[in-house]
Amino acid sequence: MENATHPEQVLLIPCSGIGKVHGLISRESVYKAADTLGQDQADTVCLALLVTGDPETRQKVQEQPCITLDGCPKLCAQKNVELSGGKVGQAVRVYDTLKRHRGGKFGSPTALTEEGWGVVDEIAAEVAQTVRAAATR
Repeated sequence: MENATHPEQVLLIPCSGIGKVHGLISRESVYKAADTLGQDQADTVCLALLVTGDPETRQKVQEQPCITLDGCPKLCAQKNVELSGGKVGQAVRVYDTLKRHRGGKFGSPTALTEEGWGVVDEIAAEVAQTVRAAATR
């Protein structure tokens, strides 16, 4: 779908994931991917605003393609985008990436280790690649 300001822009929506390193990885991955892509290609919205029914946030989600990043199997970001009438073009599950790094020490809910930042880089690169590939279609 097209946004009048940024026709190729995708919304990146992380889970809230407070209290878990998985949530921190989700949020940092979104920030890194958004910075990498730039504001013409990507934007982000706060999941809490979507959950509470903020009209502007709901409108953005309904008008732009979305990529969700969830830290745990509950898939709160993905489910809330879908419940708000948005379309999820890609649903990234942080725990799937962490499975490839079994036994890793990723950090705490408030601070990532070097290994945790490596996972952030990996996920952000995957998201950025997906957005760029979709833009060339």
